Amino acid sequence: MAESGFDFKKFIDDSKAVLMAPKEYFSSMPTEGGFVEPLIKAVIYGTIAGVFGLIWGVLHLTAASGAFGGLIGGGVGVMALVGSIIGAIIGLFIGGVILLIVSAICGGNTNFEANVRVTAALMVLSPISALLSFTSGINLWLGGLISLAVSLYGLYLLYHALVNALKGKEGTAKVITIVLAALVGLMLISTLTCYKAASTIGDKYQADTEKYLKQNEDTLKDFNKMMEELKKQQGEK
Repeated sequence: MAESGFDFKKFIDDSKAVLMAPKEYFSSMPTEGGFVEPLIKAVIYGTIAGVFGLIWGVLHLTAASGAFGGLIGGGVGVMALVGSIIGAIIGLFIGGVILLIVSAICGGNTNFEANVRVTAALMVLSPISALLSFTSGINLWLGGLISLAVSLYGLYLLYHALVNALKGKEGTAKVITIVLAALVGLMLISTLTCYKAASTIGDKYQADTEKYLKQNEDTLKDFNKMMEELKKQQGEK
């Protein structure tokens, strides 16, 4: 089907519909129309997400800045902006392949174009996730819980996309959604545990370094004192 001009107002309306009425949106969304529209959507979502990442990085409201005292927060933000845009483009097509496989398992649509278009619609959560990511810089566990909530809502959207847009079997889609939800929960717990351990090691390293520097400072003071005493003794002679 021929490509048409990108309608930004429709993009806004579609984004709202995906978030607030996913069943209705995916039941009526077009699964044909070319790759330009989903590509533009992915770039817009990726750019918005990257801007939020940049802002939180500059303000040191990221998990990385929390772990390293905010020293690299700005650098992380710039990397997030560039990486988010590139990642959105790559993720659109990789996501389309993954969704196609999941759709095939559910007995749904296996047309690559259709799955890419659905993937682009699901990427609406990317800016929201980036917007809320500052909570990880405030408290790691709070950020983790919010991230989990966003991920679970994403799976809820995925379920409706599989059943209503790609016409997959409802029962199979439910099973896959539940399995993915369990995996997301386990991965989050594992990530938070590893991050906490790494943060503890980092804090211990910093404390040991400060202790070592303090000891060296005391040693230098003792050495200078000893040299002054030697000079005095030589002067007396």
